[in-house]
Amino acid sequence: MSELPMNSLVCPLLTDMYQISMTYAHWKNGRTNDHGVFDIFFRKNPFQGEFCIFAGLDEVIKFLASFKFSESDIEYLKTILPKAESDFFEYLKTLDCKNVKLYAMAEGTLCFPKEVLIRIEAPLSIGHLLETTTLNLINYPSLIATNAVRMRLAAGPGKVLLEFGLRRAQGPDGAMSASKYSYIGGFSGTSNVLSGKLCGLPVKGTHAHAYVMSYQSLRELCKTTITSPTDPNVELEFLQVVLEKQKLLPFSRGNEGELAAFTAFAQAFPSGLVALVDTYDTLGSGIPNFLAVSWALLEVGYKAIGIRLDSGDLAYLSRKAREMFKEVDKLTNSTNFGKLQIVASNDINEDILVSLNNEGHEIDSFGIGTHLVTCQKQPALGCVYKLVEVNGCPRIKLSQELEKLVIPGRKVVYRLFGADGKPLIDVMQLHDEEPPKIGERMLCRHPFIENKRANVVPSSVQILLELAWDGEKGFIGKNKTMDEKRDYCKQQIDTIRADHVRSTNPTPYKISVSEHLYDFIHKMWMENATIAELC
Repeated sequence: MSELPMNSLVCPLLTDMYQISMTYAHWKNGRTNDHGVFDIFFRKNPFQGEFCIFAGLDEVIKFLASFKFSESDIEYLKTILPKAESDFFEYLKTLDCKNVKLYAMAEGTLCFPKEVLIRIEAPLSIGHLLETTTLNLINYPSLIATNAVRMRLAAGPGKVLLEFGLRRAQGPDGAMSASKYSYIGGFSGTSNVLSGKLCGLPVKGTHAHAYVMSYQSLRELCKTTITSPTDPNVELEFLQVVLEKQKLLPFSRGNEGELAAFTAFAQAFPSGLVALVDTYDTLGSGIPNFLAVSWALLEVGYKAIGIRLDSGDLAYLSRKAREMFKEVDKLTNSTNFGKLQIVASNDINEDILVSLNNEGHEIDSFGIGTHLVTCQKQPALGCVYKLVEVNGCPRIKLSQELEKLVIPGRKVVYRLFGADGKPLIDVMQLHDEEPPKIGERMLCRHPFIENKRANVVPSSVQILLELAWDGEKGFIGKNKTMDEKRDYCKQQIDTIRADHVRSTNPTPYKISVSEHLYDFIHKMWMENATIAELC
């Protein structure tokens, strides 16, 4: 794992001002060595669903590894804290994450509201300074990965999903994160070339309408030949073959400029032709022109890949396109054309994917941009960062809203599995409790509601929070490739019951606490809640 964050803006100053203010106040009061425990979690599942995918941990680890105030950082802080004592800035120069421990779920893990995604153990001042940046590095990646998983579930396992959102993303960082974390969530590749270089992702792309529109006639072709597939030194006549095949097709002749564009693109990429067919008339021009060129490619020893639809009724057009492909199969007494790929784009979202499946379509691949990278259905996840322990003493935050009550103490999270191998329930415990035991009955309770409880006898137990950063030792664990993270995420989805992850009326997954933690929460609740005075 590289020690530098993907974005050079990720540094100690990428924080909120109140974090700096709290750090100064702790320093002023001699509390720099007081030890805090902080939990990161979210309160509500995104996209009206019942699950989330945890992502972004790799960038958090890089942030910890590179945490250091630069000289220019210090000079700037002096301008916004003009009355702070000079020794405070000397103290800031010494800060790093060598006294920090971070426990986290593995990237790609299914996660749920209220349970701890990351636990940070650190001196109070450092703990505060890590808050904003860490949340920034977790919120969007987790949202993107979840959005990608939902689209993968909606499209089906056999479909190719490509991230096409670079031009619509919220800035370069939004674009890079969307490419990276949508891949973890199950997408097949991206159009973003830089993410291919930096993250090792498969990069895909064909051409745009502008390329087709740049040709007006066949006279604009600079050559009429194509390189032989067996001898790069030999040129084969190609344009004449295209025109011959066009005459044999049982379709109307299309726009000549479009035919010239497809011919030129095939000459450049004879084994990679995916033609955008809706510039003028999808059924009356684009597909006939593509079929003429693809038939000519086959004649000279190459094979086209397929077409892309970017407008119109995608279900209908894909079915008609498949019919036209099969018609050419009958004409040529082959099966080469019926299997051509159909790619669809055009503001596709999860609901459209579900609708297309319900209606019936012949689309093999989807290029998804805006609705994936901007998460239009829900633009923020809402992870929070809460102090739960100071110097070994638990802390609790109370609220009039039950969902905002913070579960106190240093906690661990376990996933309990049933005899069928599927998760039954997640349970949080205090760190010094005995872990759940396989085959032994355990009472699991709703953290706040007394009558919500269940006895669980797990057939297997998985600990979800594991040490990922340990002070001077740095990163703990195995560096996983993007494919390994993607496979792990898929395994998580394959293992959970289907009703928990379906798009319509999903079943809530149970999040619980141990009986001991339940009693502990309610004891602290009563001890810290004010008693009203009625007059």
